[in-house]
Amino acid sequence: MTDETINRYGSLAAWVYDVDKPVGRSFGDVDYYRDRLAGCAGPVLEAACGNGRLLVPLLTAGLDLHGFDASPEMLALCRAACRDRGFDPPLSLQRFESFAFDTRFAAILVAVGSIQLVTDPAVLRGVLRRFLDHLRPGGRLLVDLVPVDPPEQTARTRRWPVADGELWLDEQPVTTDPAADVVVSRLRYEHRRGGVPVATEEEPFALRRWDAAAFAAVLDEVGFTRTVVSGGYRFGEKPRPDDAVVSLEAVRPA
Repeated sequence: MTDETINRYGSLAAWVYDVDKPVGRSFGDVDYYRDRLAGCAGPVLEAACGNGRLLVPLLTAGLDLHGFDASPEMLALCRAACRDRGFDPPLSLQRFESFAFDTRFAAILVAVGSIQLVTDPAVLRGVLRRFLDHLRPGGRLLVDLVPVDPPEQTARTRRWPVADGELWLDEQPVTTDPAADVVVSRLRYEHRRGGVPVATEEEPFALRRWDAAAFAAVLDEVGFTRTVVSGGYRFGEKPRPDDAVVSLEAVRPA
């Protein structure tokens, strides 16, 4: 069983995410996945679809997208973003470790490090097996890994102006070991008007570090084949030390 209070993405966290990473904002992944999924013969599942940042552009490209997320608040933002653009994809409130669909997908996508929110390797193996079971024979799993920096030794604050004041995010380190496999911080979100907090949320946030080769070995262990590791959204190119993302693409055997 996982702790559902970690990586919760409550109301203020979802609002901050939507302001900082609005629908359509790309880190190179929008074009990359539009190209990798072009001509995909069947439905595509985005796990941890969040506010629809990536899902909506892929819908616009004509893909048959389904999505799930563990945060009701993020899912509400995604539904609204889809509705505002005339889309009504199947979206559901589900978690990595327990999601279930009758549909078998041609591809499953887990973008920008979302898989690293699963911090227990044993739980991760179960999630990957669940992905495998939900793919059609020959279907593809596409996963992004992001570098997890050593924990900050001091708190940091970020701010965003909004129509109704400001949003603040204070990040306080919890993990102090720079070699730790899982880096944990405590996030404090505030909505302020005139400098005065009118709403506050606190959430623990955790990400697991993964070496691409080690992650590829886990994919092989659970039954995936033909894994391709790519750096910086350059398919098939070896990752470079300064790449902000490493992508893995693996296949369910026929």
